[in-house]
Order: sequence, then structure tokens, then C-alpha cells
Amino acid sequence: MVASPPSHLMELPRKILIGDRVIAEVGPFVRSLDVSARSVAVITGRVVKERAGVSCNSSLEDAMLRTKWHVVSDASMDTVNRLHDKIKDDRPDFVIGFGGGRSVDVAKMTAYRLSKPFLSVPTSASHDGISSPFVSVRGIDKPHSIKANTPIGVLADTHLLSQAPPRLLAGGCGDLVAKITAVKDWELARDEKGEYFGTYAANLAYMSAQIILEESEKLKKNERLGIRTVVEALISAGVAACIAGSSRPCSGAEHLFSHALEYVAGGAECGLHGERVGIGTIMMARLHGLDWENVRHTLEDMGAPTKAKQIGLTEDNVVQALVKAQSLRPDRYTILSKVKMDKKKARELAAATKVI
Repeated sequence: MVASPPSHLMELPRKILIGDRVIAEVGPFVRSLDVSARSVAVITGRVVKERAGVSCNSSLEDAMLRTKWHVVSDASMDTVNRLHDKIKDDRPDFVIGFGGGRSVDVAKMTAYRLSKPFLSVPTSASHDGISSPFVSVRGIDKPHSIKANTPIGVLADTHLLSQAPPRLLAGGCGDLVAKITAVKDWELARDEKGEYFGTYAANLAYMSAQIILEESEKLKKNERLGIRTVVEALISAGVAACIAGSSRPCSGAEHLFSHALEYVAGGAECGLHGERVGIGTIMMARLHGLDWENVRHTLEDMGAPTKAKQIGLTEDNVVQALVKAQSLRPDRYTILSKVKMDKKKARELAAATKVI
């Protein structure tokens, strides 16, 4: 018997602005979201501030918004706590996350702690957190993303996004193809455990992945089209999570594998989030009986890694992560709940999919 749909509040981005050099419109964009706003806290990274801080700040000041900038170097709860204590007395009307995934996640969590609206201004298309309520920060008890607030708005400047290292865009593609196996895991939980399954949210997430799987060759040849398509798909996937009220349509066993890699690698460099997730998707697609070779081919087309050694991981890292992954979140039923992994099965899977 399938569970009744749970009650949850859907919070969706109110406005989304995408275009070339739209960072010059960030001030009016904030005003369009809240005409009474007077001050903003901008959370960013050092490189992004040096590269585009002047344009962003000028637009905010032209819109008569007082600004205070805060530069972060990591995505941890320690950083969030420090920012919260530093910003709370300023009482900003808005918090803006201006930068890559690290800055956006820290800003989102800080805004949640301050009970302030959050504007997402990504400068790299590296993961779907740019429009979802979920954050991934270090130093929390849970080994997976946690829920904060949905961005009230998203401003995506395709010119700034095009200046990000290509590796980040490739990582975003890894996070997108993951929706194929995440949705399959959700379907599995519905069929075998009676878990609620949101068809609309699942289809939206699946479509975000499908466009990359079907058009990777074309997107790779046309950089601007590729950036625009990937960022729109990432926003769409984030909205799917908002509609579902959970990360179910976007995160399954492939994400548990990614989190497990961070554990078994002992804090060592183990690739970007989207890179780990993409590699995990190849293996989970095989377990689900999907076309894992097409997933692998798509990631190769988009310049994303498909082998563990490409992101500095050993065979043992992969095997240990596969064995450990499901234990990180036993409440989330996935293909790894059904196919119990031991070291022998894990090594065979990784070898069969050419991950090792």
C-alpha cells in the first residue's frame, strides 16, 4: 500500500533571471522582490569578489541598498556560526549568496539561521543547490544534505558562469545525470516500502537529467548553449526538490556513495560533489538495469570524470564507499538497500562499469 501524500509547505523561487551580464541588474532585482529592502549582506568567495564584486556592488548601491560583504573560504558550520554572529546585529533585509556552491550553501544556511530571505547568485553551474532548499555543509551530525530555506530569487549571469573553470560545469552535469537513478530509487521505495512518490516532482527531475543525456554532444560543441541549458536544468531540478518537500527526486544511492567517499578518503581531496555523484550514477544505473554506458558516455562528452583515479581515488576507496554508503542513511530506501553490498560485490560492480 502506497502512503498518502505528506503535508508540506512548497516554497519556490519567486523570480528567476537568466541572461548575459545580468549581474548589473542585481540591485533592481532585489528591489523587485522587496521594494522596502534597505540593506543586504553579500556572502561570496575571494576570487568571485575580485572578478565581479565591483559590478555587483555598484548595482546594489545604485538601487540605494546598503551592502556589507563577507568573504568565506569553506562551507562548514563553523563558518556559518561565525557569519551568523557577525551579521545578526546588522539586521540585513536580504542575504545574497554570490559565488560557487560553497558560497551559495553558506549564505543559504546563514539566511535560514537569521530568518532572512535569500537570493542565489551562482557563478558556476556545479550543482542543483542554486535553487533548492537543501545545503551541504561540513561539521553537522547528518552525513547528507539538510534543509534550510528555498531562495526567494535566483539570478544567473551566463557571462559570469562562462568564466568559471570548465570542471565546475562538468560537475554540474554529474549532479544532473544523478536524477536518473535518484528517481529510480524513489520508485523502488514506493513499490517495495509504500513510500509516497511525487510523480510531478519526479518527472521534472528526470527531465532535467534527460536533456543532458540526449544532447550532450551538441551542448559540448556550443559553450553558451551548454551553460544556459545546464543552469536551467539545475534550477529545474532544485525546484523539483521544492515541490517534493524532500531531496528524493534529486538524491539517491549515488549521493550516498558520494558522501561515503568523503568519509573513507579521510578528508583527502576526493573530487567535486558532482564528479563523485556522476561516477556513483554510472554504478547505480547498472544496479537498476539502466543504460549505464550511456551515462558514462554522456559524462565523457561533458568532460566529467568516469574513473575513480581521475579524481584521485583508489580502488579501495570506491569499494569501501559502496559498502558503507547505505549505512549513512538507513531510513532512505535505495537500490543499495536491496542489493546488499559486500567488498566482493562492490569490486565487481566498480570493475564492470570501468570505474576502477
